Parts: sequence; C-alpha cells; structure tokens
Amino acid sequence: MRRFLAPVILFLFVSIQTFAQEGLKLEFEQYMEWVRLYHPISSQADINLRMGQMEVRQARGGFDPLLFGNLDQKDYSETNYYDKREAGLKIPTWMGVELSGTFEQNSGTYLNPESKVPSGGLFAAGASVNLGQGLILDERRAALQRAQIYQQATEVERIKMLNELFLMATEAYWKWSLSYENLLVFQEGVDLARFRFEGIKKSFEQGDLAAIDTVEAFSQLLNRQYRLQTAENIFFASTQELNTFLWGENNQPIFLDENTIPASLYEDFSNSPDFGELRTQVTNHPELVLTDYELASLDVERRLKAQQLIPVVKLKYNFLTESLSDFSETQFFENNYKWGLSVYTPLLWRKSRGALGLTKAKIDFKQNSRDLKELQLRNKLESELNNWTIINQQVKTFRENVKSLETLLQGENRRFQLGESSLFLVNAREVSVFDSRVTLNDLASKLRISLAKARYAAGLGFE
Repeated sequence: MRRFLAPVILFLFVSIQTFAQEGLKLEFEQYMEWVRLYHPISSQADINLRMGQMEVRQARGGFDPLLFGNLDQKDYSETNYYDKREAGLKIPTWMGVELSGTFEQNSGTYLNPESKVPSGGLFAAGASVNLGQGLILDERRAALQRAQIYQQATEVERIKMLNELFLMATEAYWKWSLSYENLLVFQEGVDLARFRFEGIKKSFEQGDLAAIDTVEAFSQLLNRQYRLQTAENIFFASTQELNTFLWGENNQPIFLDENTIPASLYEDFSNSPDFGELRTQVTNHPELVLTDYELASLDVERRLKAQQLIPVVKLKYNFLTESLSDFSETQFFENNYKWGLSVYTPLLWRKSRGALGLTKAKIDFKQNSRDLKELQLRNKLESELNNWTIINQQVKTFRENVKSLETLLQGENRRFQLGESSLFLVNAREVSVFDSRVTLNDLASKLRISLAKARYAAGLGFE
C-alpha cells in the first residue's frame, strides 16, 4: 500500500498540470491590449482630448468677425424725428488691432447734426489699437493661450489616466493568476488526501491498519476540502474583478468563460525593470508635466496682470467715403476721416498691483509644490525599485525552500514505504510543501505587480 502511494501522487500532479495546459488561456499581453483599446476609462481618456480641442475652439471664438446692425427710428405727430440705420463688421486680430467697416444712413427732422450723412449713406473703414494696456497681451489673447495650454495638458491627462488603468488592470490580472495557481495547489492536496483516505480505508477493512488512521486521513481530507472551497471562492471573486476590465468594441462588457485560465505566474520570469531608464523617465512623469502646464497658465495670467499696470491708451481711426470706389482714390489723411484717442489710468494701481502680487504668489506656491512632488515621485520610484529587488530575492530564496521541502517530502514518503515513518509525518510534510508553494505563488504575484508599480511610479504604463 505504501509503495503504491508515491507513484500515484506523481500521476495526480501531472494530470492537474495537463488540465491547466488544456484550458483556454488568456495571455497577459492579449488581456492588456483589450483593456487599452476598449475599456471605458480608455475611451474617457480620448474624450478628454476632445474637451481640449473644444476649449481651444471656444477661445478662438474671441477672434471671430462680428457682424452687427442697428435700426433706430422715431415718428411723432406725423413728423419723422429721426431714422438712423447702421450696419458693420468688426474683425479682431491676434496682434491686438481691431479692424472695422460700417455703413450708416441717417435722416430726420430732429437728427443730431453730428449724425448727418449724405442721403446715399456713408461708409467708414478703419481700425482701433491699444497703444498702452493690451498692446502686448489682452484678455482674448490670454484666453487663447490658456486654452492651448489646457489642450496640451489634456494629452498628458490622458496618459495619466491610462497609466492608472494600466496599474489597476495589471494588479487584477496577476491576482487572478495567483488565485488560479493556489486553486491548483489546493486541488492537488484534496486529490492526494482523498486517494490516501480511500487507500487507508481499504487497508483498515483488510485489517492492516488501525481505525484511528482512517480518522486522521479523513480529517486531513476535510481540512483540505475546506481550504479548496476558500480558494475556489477567491478565484471566483478575482475572475469577477477581472471581468470589469474586459470590454468589447461595441462598449459591451465581456465575461470570461468558466474554463478560461490565466498565464502562469512563472512564465517569462526573467523580465526585470531597467532601473536607469525608469529613473530618467520620472522627470517626464505626467503629474510633473501637468504641474508645468499649470505654471505656464499662471505665467500667462501674470503677464496679463502686468499689462494692467500700464495706462489705457486707445487710438481709433476711420476713413469716410460715400462710395466704396473712393477708397483707392482718396488719401486717408485728407478731409474725410474721423479719429479719436482715449487715455485713462488709476492713480494708485492698488487693484492691479494686488492682482499681480497674488498671481506671483500662486506661481511660487505651485513651484514649491512641484519641487516637493518631484522629490516624492523619485522617492516613490526608489521605494518600488527596492521593493522589486527584495521580492525578487525572496522569490529565488523561497523557490529553493520549496525544493528543499519537496525533497524532505520525498524522503518521508520513502521512509513511510519502508515502515519507518507514519501517516502523520507524511501529512505534515505535505502541508509544509503546499503552504510553501502558496507562499511562493504569492511572492511571484507580488513580483509581477511590483514591476507594474515601478513603471507607474516612473510615469509609464501601456507604452
């Protein structure tokens, strides 16, 4: 009986491994490609780009040509007091100059003399320009610059969102793989305990063993069945969590078939992070780049506030003519023109100086935050790299430990076959082997996740 146990143990182990290989396997690379292409967060990241584009379009609307028209008429006691009509076009430009063209036709008994124009109407074409405040930068140009910065920031925000998705999806997959590997271990333990119990039960019935041996074997079977049930529940829960990351092209969730299995924790186990590259990449971490864009936006605000310390000096000039054909024949500065100059400025500038000082304080505050964030990110990266190094060493150490425990189990089985050991010791050796394999699985899963965390700390994801 004892000599029969050892080869059957080996047979069961091979059978379980064969079953695992025959299952429908979802490879990690395939899974991550699905996540990257079809997960809702990935779609939201792309929508974020559209938001940036629309923000720029909205800001450019400040430079859209403006078509306007006015009609003002008064009749009283059969008298036409006035009939004023005006239509025109204004064109703002990036240089801060506003071009304009108008046509007005006015008449009436009590029309203001300055509003009198020829009966056929009067054309005016000219421009207005800020010679003081607003010459370098005004609200419209500042709004467009901020919108362009925001658009660039949305591209970085998209990368940040995808990096977070990469880490969450990676953790979910390798925890799923861990639960499956543990499930195989506990299934193997149950099969071994059941086979041993059946064999000892037959030996008891034949009078070769005492009844207490069957009780011990049955107790081991029940204990391992309990642990298997727990492992099955964990595997089911991890599968459901993984399902939340699987979506199809039509934005419909995908649910894994119950026979689908993950890649082994131990496939391609030589993959390790490039420490030098990751330390270099952290400089371009999305969180730092986003802070840089915030600083750039604040700098636009600072320059705009600085412009408000300059007096307002606005010059307007319009050339007047009764016919559009006269534009090419008449000199601008002869008789037919109107122009104006307006100047005003506050005396103490407290509002403008306060606004400028507040913006500078915001920039200093944000710059200090950026310096702190960079230090925190570098320390986080070093922590993750050190964590990966330690876990990698632990995996190698514990793998040797598992081999040693398996060797002890084989030796205990040989002693049991020779009658020099007991079933209790064999069970104890088996439990140590199974527990050590579960611990090794846990370390292997942590090592995979640690690699993803190191990449995430450096600001990398699906790239």
